[in-house]
Amino acid sequence: MPRAARHHYHVYVVELADAVWNNARFRRCNPDYRLGMPFVYVGMTGLDPDLRFDRHKAGIQANAFVQEYGVRLRPDLYAVYNPMPYRAAVEMEVELGIALREKGYGVWQA
Repeated sequence: MPRAARHHYHVYVVELADAVWNNARFRRCNPDYRLGMPFVYVGMTGLDPDLRFDRHKAGIQANAFVQEYGVRLRPDLYAVYNPMPYRAAVEMEVELGIALREKGYGVWQA
C-alpha cells in the first residue's frame, strides 16, 4: 500500500519595509494600494517559513524585495492555511495575494 503523501508545503507572508514603496516597479504593480496598509511579499515553499525567510535574507534563492526590504514573517496572515499539498499551496499563494490586494495591501508575488 503506498504511503500517504506528506503535506509539507506552506504559503507565507513577509512584511516589507515602507521604503519598498519608493520602488517604481512595486508601485506599478499596486495601483489600488490603500495608504497606511502594510506592504507584503506572498510566497510558497516546501520549507518551514522561518527557514525560507532566513534564506531570502541571506540571498539564497531570494526575492530581491524580501532580501532588501523584508522585515518579518506575518503568520497572522497565513498560518491557518498550513501545511498543505503542493497544488493547494500553489493555488493558495495566488488567492492569498489577491485577497490581500483587495484589502488594500501592497503585495509582491514571485
